[in-house]
Amino acid sequence: MSTRRNAWPLVAQREIQVRLTDRNFLVSTGLTLLLVIGVFALQALFSGGPASYRVAVTDDDGAAVVAQAEEVLRASDEEATIRPVQVADEAAGEAAVEAGDADALLVRSGDGWTLSADGSPANNLRQAVADVVRTQALTANAEAAGTSVEELTRGAELTVTDLSGDDGEQAIIAFLVGVIFAALFYMSSVLFGMAIATSVVEEKQSRIVEILAAAIPVRQLLTGKVLGNTALALGQLVLFVAVGLVGLTFTDYTSFLPGMTGAVLWYVPFFVAGFLALACIWAAAGALASRVEDLQATTMPVTLFLAVIFLVSINLEGAVQQVASFLPVASTILMPMRILAGEAAWWEPAVALLVTLAFSALTVRVGARLYRRALLQTQGRVSLRAAWNARD
Repeated sequence: MSTRRNAWPLVAQREIQVRLTDRNFLVSTGLTLLLVIGVFALQALFSGGPASYRVAVTDDDGAAVVAQAEEVLRASDEEATIRPVQVADEAAGEAAVEAGDADALLVRSGDGWTLSADGSPANNLRQAVADVVRTQALTANAEAAGTSVEELTRGAELTVTDLSGDDGEQAIIAFLVGVIFAALFYMSSVLFGMAIATSVVEEKQSRIVEILAAAIPVRQLLTGKVLGNTALALGQLVLFVAVGLVGLTFTDYTSFLPGMTGAVLWYVPFFVAGFLALACIWAAAGALASRVEDLQATTMPVTLFLAVIFLVSINLEGAVQQVASFLPVASTILMPMRILAGEAAWWEPAVALLVTLAFSALTVRVGARLYRRALLQTQGRVSLRAAWNARD
C-alpha cells in the first residue's frame, strides 16, 4: 500500500528518463544551445575587439598629435590604439590611405589640422584627434594672452542631466532580456505541456493506462507526470539562462549583469508557479482525447491562451502593465520585465507570486478532476462537461 501511495517518484523518474533518451528532445535542446552560443559568438566577432587605427603623418608634430589622441581614446577604451605611419609628404599619405595602408591622413592646414580618410573617418578617431587639436590650440592661445587654459575655459562647461531618470541603453537591454524570459516560458509551456498531453493520450490509446491505473492511483500518476516534466522544464531553463549569462560576459554588456541578478532569482519561482498552473490543464487536455489525432482539438484552447498572453503581455506599458503583472500566468512574463526595468517595488513580486501560487492550486484541482474522470473513457473524445460531471 505504501508503494502505491508513493508511486509518483517512479512515474516522475520514468518521464525524465523517457525525455532524456528522446532524440528529438536532445537535438532540439542542443540546437537551441548552439543558437544561443552562436548569437554571442557573432556579437563578439562583429564587435571587432578594441579600436585600432593607423594614421599617416608627415612630421613629428603630427606624430605627437596621434600619440595624444591615443591617450584620449584609451580613456574610454583601455585597449584602443592609434599608431602613426610616417610618410614623405601629403601625396604619399593620400596614397597610403587609398591603398589601405593607413586609415586616415593627418596634416597641417593653415593654422589648424586636416584629417582625411577614404570616406568619413571613424567617429571615435575623429573625436579623439579633435580633442587634442582643440586642447593644443587653447594652450597656445592662452600662453599668447598671458593666461592659462583653465582661466580661458572657465564657465564654458555644459553639464547634461536626464530628468526622466532612464538610461536608454539599459532600458533597451532590460526589455530585450524580459522578452527572452517571456519567450522561454512560452516555449517551455507549449513544448513540455504538449509532451504531457501526448504521453497521456498515448497511454490511453494503447490501453496501457488501464494497467497503470490498476497498479498506481490516478492521482499519483498525474503527480509524477507533472513533477517530472516540471523538473525537466526547469532544468532546461536553468541551462539556457546559465549559458546566456556566461555568454553575456564576453560582450560589451557585462556591466548590466549585476542588475539582472534580482530578476533572474525572481524569474525561477515565477516560471515554476506558472508552469504548474498549466501542467495539470495540459494533462487534462490529453485525457480528453482518445487518440493522438484528437490532441490538436483538445489542446487548442491552452495553446491559444498562452499565445495571447505572450503577445499581449510583451506589448503592455504603463499602468496597464503594472496591473497585469499581478495576474496569474501573465505575471510570469511581466513581473521579471518590471524588475529588470527597476519599476517594481520590493513587495510587488512577492504578492504576484502568492497570487500565482493560489491560482496554481486552483488549476491543479480543476485539471486533476478532469484528468481523473476522462482518463479511462476510451469511447471517442470526451467533452469538458462530460468529464466534469463524470464519476471518479
